[in-house]
Amino acid sequence: MVGFSRLVRSLRAFSHEWVHQPEAEASNSVLPHGNAKLGVALGGGFARGLCHIGVLKVLEQEDIPVDCIAGTSVGAVIGAAYCSGVSAEELEDLAQTVRFRDFARWTFSRYGLCNNDRMVRLCARVLKVQTFAELKIPLAITATDFRSGEAVVFTEGPLVDPIRASCAYPGMFRPVDVGGRSLIDGMLAYVVPTTPVRQIGADVVLASYLSAHWAAYRMPRHIFEVIGQCFSIAQSKLYDLSKKEADLVVEPDVAAFSYDSFDRAKELIERGEQAMRDMLPRLKERLAIPESPISELPSLMLPTVAGQHSPAL
Repeated sequence: MVGFSRLVRSLRAFSHEWVHQPEAEASNSVLPHGNAKLGVALGGGFARGLCHIGVLKVLEQEDIPVDCIAGTSVGAVIGAAYCSGVSAEELEDLAQTVRFRDFARWTFSRYGLCNNDRMVRLCARVLKVQTFAELKIPLAITATDFRSGEAVVFTEGPLVDPIRASCAYPGMFRPVDVGGRSLIDGMLAYVVPTTPVRQIGADVVLASYLSAHWAAYRMPRHIFEVIGQCFSIAQSKLYDLSKKEADLVVEPDVAAFSYDSFDRAKELIERGEQAMRDMLPRLKERLAIPESPISELPSLMLPTVAGQHSPAL
């Protein structure tokens, strides 16, 4: 009996050492972010979209790599620049100088009050490459077919025309012809392009959404604001569809900013930074992939002195 008891104790000690491996193999260790691809979906919002720069800035500061981006409207501009190799710091500097006149001119066409052909020159100044194939980070740009209402997602070819199409806000800007299709703002297809960024490889989707009406505290001042307010109402209704594909949503507080607040770039970027800082703990938790817990390891059944069986763990 004594010999049998010693045998049981020896087996229990062996099983304890087998399960409790050195610290490097402990069950509560986590695998690095490289095992999960982070995709960032950047929504529209005109000047308010400068908040996206703050979001990207925090990710850079925290050394959290962005593996792919999808952008709608102003999100397409910022996403394309970032994917082309422009840093968040460089984007912040550029944002201080950009104004409405840099990408739009008045035309008073029956299809829109402005033309955004000046974006060709703006993109030439901002982007470090000209095609999707040259980008350092995979990118998807969304637009909407004006005739059919279908979503159009660009992932190859030249960059400039898809960006212009994605920014062609209905009523304000004329539609942009790309490949024989008349295209308008991607917001009508994807308020936040969460589905496209997942389709190009994202495992974890971080959405940056700008929730604010064009005329929240007063009546619209002119036709621009009438159109904008109508679409912002529709956008808020469509948002739930995009949100379903997001793992995390950053919503900077932009209620106090108008759609054309380009002169308040610094404040908008700071709002984006703050919102992203608040989200950091959840994002880091989401990107950390735990190893298999001890409970999933095979149990070693050991006989007890009384002849019954009990697990070694």
